[in-house]
Amino acid sequence: MHRLRTTVTRLRPLRAAQTAQNPSQTRSSVPGGDLGTFQLVRRLNVPVAAEPFLNGTSSNYVEEMYHMWLENPSSVHKSWDVFFRNTNAGAPPGAAYQSPPLLSGLSEGLTRAQALVGAQPNVEKLVKDHLAVQSLIRAYQVRGHHIAKLDPLGISCVDFDDAPCIVGFQNVGLYGLAESDLDRVFRLPTTTFIGGSESALPLREIIRRLEMAYCQHIGVEFMFINDVEQCKWIRQKFETPGIMQFSLEEKKTLLARMIRSTRFEEFLQRKWSSEKRFGLEGCEALIPALKTIIDKSSQSGVESVIMGMPHRGRLNVLANVIRKDLDQIFCQFDSKLEAADEGSGDVKYHLGMYHKRMNRVSDRYITMSLMANPSHLEAVDPVVQGKTKAEQFYSGDTEGKKVMSVLLHGDAAFAGQGIVYETFHLSDLPSYTTHGTIHVVVNNQIGFTTDPRMARSSPYPTDVARVVNAPIFHVNADDPEAVMYVCSVAAEWRNTFHKDVVVDLVCYRRNGHNEMDEPMFTQPLMYKQIKKQKGVLQKFADKLITEGVVTTQYYEDEVVRYDKICEDAYARSKDEKILHIKHWLDSPWPGFFTLEGQPKTMSCPSTGISEDELSHIGNVAASVPMEDFTIHGGLSRILKGRANMVSQQVCDWALGEYMAFGSLLKEGVHVRLSGQDVERGTFSHRHHVLHDQNVDKRTCIPMNFISPDQAPYTVCNSSLSEYGVLGFELGFAMASPNSLVLWEAQFGDFHNTAQCILDQFVSSGQAKWVRQNGIVLLLPHGMEGMGPEHSSARPERFLQMCNDDPDVFPKLSEDFATHQLYDCNWIVVNCSTPANYFHVLRRQILLPFRKPLIVFTPKSLLRHPEAKSSFDDMLPGTHFKRLISEDGPAVFSPEKVKRVIFCTGKIYYELIRERKNRGMDDAVAVVRIEQLSPFPFDLAKAETERYPNADLVWCQEEHKNQGYYDYVKPRLRTTIERTRPIWYAGRDPAAAPATGSKRTHLMELQRLLDTAFNLDAFSGKF
Repeated sequence: MHRLRTTVTRLRPLRAAQTAQNPSQTRSSVPGGDLGTFQLVRRLNVPVAAEPFLNGTSSNYVEEMYHMWLENPSSVHKSWDVFFRNTNAGAPPGAAYQSPPLLSGLSEGLTRAQALVGAQPNVEKLVKDHLAVQSLIRAYQVRGHHIAKLDPLGISCVDFDDAPCIVGFQNVGLYGLAESDLDRVFRLPTTTFIGGSESALPLREIIRRLEMAYCQHIGVEFMFINDVEQCKWIRQKFETPGIMQFSLEEKKTLLARMIRSTRFEEFLQRKWSSEKRFGLEGCEALIPALKTIIDKSSQSGVESVIMGMPHRGRLNVLANVIRKDLDQIFCQFDSKLEAADEGSGDVKYHLGMYHKRMNRVSDRYITMSLMANPSHLEAVDPVVQGKTKAEQFYSGDTEGKKVMSVLLHGDAAFAGQGIVYETFHLSDLPSYTTHGTIHVVVNNQIGFTTDPRMARSSPYPTDVARVVNAPIFHVNADDPEAVMYVCSVAAEWRNTFHKDVVVDLVCYRRNGHNEMDEPMFTQPLMYKQIKKQKGVLQKFADKLITEGVVTTQYYEDEVVRYDKICEDAYARSKDEKILHIKHWLDSPWPGFFTLEGQPKTMSCPSTGISEDELSHIGNVAASVPMEDFTIHGGLSRILKGRANMVSQQVCDWALGEYMAFGSLLKEGVHVRLSGQDVERGTFSHRHHVLHDQNVDKRTCIPMNFISPDQAPYTVCNSSLSEYGVLGFELGFAMASPNSLVLWEAQFGDFHNTAQCILDQFVSSGQAKWVRQNGIVLLLPHGMEGMGPEHSSARPERFLQMCNDDPDVFPKLSEDFATHQLYDCNWIVVNCSTPANYFHVLRRQILLPFRKPLIVFTPKSLLRHPEAKSSFDDMLPGTHFKRLISEDGPAVFSPEKVKRVIFCTGKIYYELIRERKNRGMDDAVAVVRIEQLSPFPFDLAKAETERYPNADLVWCQEEHKNQGYYDYVKPRLRTTIERTRPIWYAGRDPAAAPATGSKRTHLMELQRLLDTAFNLDAFSGKF
């Protein structure tokens, strides 16, 4: 039956052609056929009984015959009986038929019918030719972009050596067709729109239309998409004859935008020829491309567009897309411009902007935000996606119809930087999707000085987008109308399917990497061609003048008019004396600060909450608030343990976190926790998402059952990405100061692969772009004898980037602690108690400003019996403790204390256990520094003065060249005015963070404890 079905399927196009030629055919009395087919059978000299087999539209009829034959072979004509027997025996269709005896009731002429075997080659050629045409059409759809005229320079860098071209007039022989077939008419399949209203075309015309659709200035990659409707939608947009038409008004608008794009760059070149600006020359069509995307999206209801881009062309985008005042841009070139007090600032081509304006095409207001971005090119990609997701979340835009993102890329970076891949793989995840991003690649066909053949292994720089089935539209950037059409289709695609789409603007870079660079050193032939290249504006203007769309005078007047706008702005820019970075904010927080951008107060209220609230949240944490919900037996024990703690009014680390999150949610603060395995927690301690053991995908989040009018709690496992996801959460936190956004690493050292986000955005973002951010990083840290990986969160790296001065004791004042936080670039803590962790999380929201918070979270302390806190430490009036003093016998006779050990984090519990074992509780005081940065100078000073006769020791479990020692030592020395030495007790310097041997780990731990408690260890060494 499979062989028979295959035969019927192959012959359907034949029947379709017959029906098209004579749609009035009706069924006749000829067995198994209709009159038209009967005549065809006679013309081909094929036996009548085989006619149903040839009838493509009668395939159902053939199947009915086959089933009748299966039930009773004698119920069908003998010829069918023989045919079905032979086919089932394995004979091919051409050999399966045998001439039957004379058929009674037919004219004598039919008795001269020959055997089907002899006539079959004619039938097969007709079928094969129709199938060949279908294959040819598909080849254009799949590979037409291989021969499209995409490169304005005509020296295409795309290498298809491993995929020879199989389209074109000269290649019809590959399909079994001949040149003589070019004028034959073929029925068009339903998988193409090239016919328009016509159902059949000559082969020559079919090829011509396919070449116009797929092989001109637009190349389309989409046939890898596994959704039939999406492929059909794209085919219709590019194959329909005459679909790429523009009105006179649209062409004039396009010309005006090209004038602005081109003349802006030329103006900058005239005024500041020796300044770097990373201009757009060679891809001036980018500006109308972006404007088209925004226009089309605004017409579809989009109210906010968030953009990210590298530095090339940024000033032009700021001027002509975001519509930043030109005088504000031009004054950036003034070397005498004084920086305002806030921040260190950044170069002009890294700055961002936020602007709300009327879109003249849609007559709707639209808000546009261009995110500030360093020279790390693609680093901004996930940040844009996170901010977009946040704006969608806070506006209730669950389908991405109001808020969207647009990302611009360079070709070399798009192919070369892994963050592009990471960002793409967030595009369809439920807690990360932004419902479609439009990616625009400025394809200069070169990196800095690197040719594409050295920069990537794939033919196109955009091939990475194929992993998420994003359609890719390649377009010659020297054809502004083609660019405009492609961008319009891209915007429609995003609005229709809410999926990513890529526009590849194939262009060139007229100057070097920057305006002072000489590209002829490395690309001499390319730049010889570029020097001959006529500017795209002039080419487009000439085209419109030839078409009669505009006159030469009209064009020249438009150029003069924009030049005057630039000159007037240039004159105004000379009045600017001070650079106000706040004018370049990409994420303003209306109402959060005063009009001057300062906090409304510098005090922080108590972060404690009432006992009733603690008990209520604790009971929710110990419950399953959904009926008929079956949880794992082991989880039942965990929830029972939580209930016991609540009844005893104590909490462990997980419950302390629950208290912090739950209380903020109850106060209307959205909490979002994201990262690898955060729902359960890497160490199986959190369990914020409960899973029904009997019903697949049924889950319960008790945190969302705390209060009827609470804010929502979002907890989401991420993809196995750090760079992308941390960037995403950073962007999410930018959108609003009134939410607690946390990213947790599976292990603390996983932040290694997100270092770019930490360096470029988190630690320095406020200094460069006056952009405050309250993101929280949770980094599991601790030397547990588990080997060099996953032991250390590398605290030394975070502390090295802190901006407080180790050699200056700060001036103490009222609200000193808050002022310190305001002046720092980020906060670094290592809490040793659940209560302090609770307070630092709540403080993050209750502060009158926002700073990134780095928390080195514990592993073994999650279940340590002594690492618990009483509810009393979390009640109203309590605060986060920057430093926790000794509270044992040593405080009663401080003058007798021989040693003060300063430490942070988990090592505290090792120290107090060792001190107790040695019976030295009254001789040694242990002080915990919970907030490392900004350093608690005032509290540390009080501790050193309390024990005037004691040695001062810094103890850590990390190696000496790692951890906190290099950060803490100079600050402690400044605190005591260098009157006493600061000794070290810890592991020796090492290359790796930890040993791989458990035995060696324990020996090292005992050695550092011995050093810490040997009261004679440092005698005479000062």
